[in-house]
Amino acid sequence: MKIGIDKIGFYAPHLYLDMKKLAAARNIDPDKFTIGIGQEKMALPPVTQDSVTLAANAALNMLSEKDKQAIDFVIFGTESGIDNSKSAGVYVHHLLGINPRARTVEVKQACYGATAGIQMAKGHIALNPDSKVLVLASDIARYGLNTGGESTQGAGAVALLVSKDPQIMALEDTSTYMTSDIMDFWRPIYSDKAFVDGKFSNEQYIAFFSQVWANYKEKTGHSIKDFEALCFHLPYTKMGLKALRTIFDEGSEEDKERLFDNYQHSARYNRVVGNIYTGSLYLSLLSLLENKQNLKAGSRIGLFSYGSGAVGEFFTGILQPGYREHLQMEHHTKLFEARQEVSVEEYEQIFEETLPVDGSTIELDIEKDPAAICLAGLENNKRQYINKVN
Repeated sequence: MKIGIDKIGFYAPHLYLDMKKLAAARNIDPDKFTIGIGQEKMALPPVTQDSVTLAANAALNMLSEKDKQAIDFVIFGTESGIDNSKSAGVYVHHLLGINPRARTVEVKQACYGATAGIQMAKGHIALNPDSKVLVLASDIARYGLNTGGESTQGAGAVALLVSKDPQIMALEDTSTYMTSDIMDFWRPIYSDKAFVDGKFSNEQYIAFFSQVWANYKEKTGHSIKDFEALCFHLPYTKMGLKALRTIFDEGSEEDKERLFDNYQHSARYNRVVGNIYTGSLYLSLLSLLENKQNLKAGSRIGLFSYGSGAVGEFFTGILQPGYREHLQMEHHTKLFEARQEVSVEEYEQIFEETLPVDGSTIELDIEKDPAAICLAGLENNKRQYINKVN
């Protein structure tokens, strides 16, 4: 039985910051952002968007009423959770009107959470073939103004519907993974901003990829020539390219050109959204599928997932016949075209506008936010969400 990605949706906030303008404001050579780390724009969430609303908006247009009745498991991967007890997925389950006879949980391991969710989904469907699982990858990357990580911020969500007989990609059974207790990136409970040892994290990302890639080749006998493309977790787009370059000498010049060309397609969306943590790998996959027009059914795509702290995994999927017919390319194109640029001054004001942490009641102006699903305020320590289309 084939199990894999049946549908895939994406959402980013309607605001963005031009990285060249941020560089100018910080007295930094713009090439360090646009070339050095490979970023052009940074998605910026207004206070009316959080990890719940981003995920709900990503799934909203993707799911049919039939899907909502068939889904019996919602898995929310995030490191931007809004509650230490209640799963963010429960809010999304309600906002989207999903079948109540379902399990809903939140999974956390830095940027790896959604990959864990996909593996859980595969196991669930293997036991329950008529089920569908909604896997959500939603995050807001915050490091702070004038910090070393400021240029690798972002916000967005990817929603994946996992089922048998998938329309887009069938996931293969073999994967390789590893865990190591390291402190390359972390965010204590008391902080709304992350801490990172950038150089160490880059080194560990490459080391993890090298290890799981070697283990995968050993387990399967496959090599670089067996892949049409490799997609990576992209905290910034240059990071994945660094990892890809470490294996170029394992193949022919043709292999190198094919993988490099497809990598460029897979990084296009990430370049203009920024870091979305758990969703970054799947935004890269979506970018490849929607921007590379001549990928053939039957092509094998490799996926490298990395979550600091750290867990890494390499797994693969096979593109299905007619997969492009089931992508939401028109919807995503409109989403990007409708985004609005903000100035650096406006960005700083929006960044500093946060919710009260003392239980205060607050009502937010959701009319300024074009998203269908928004955070409308706080009352009695409870977040108030609005689905404008219901």
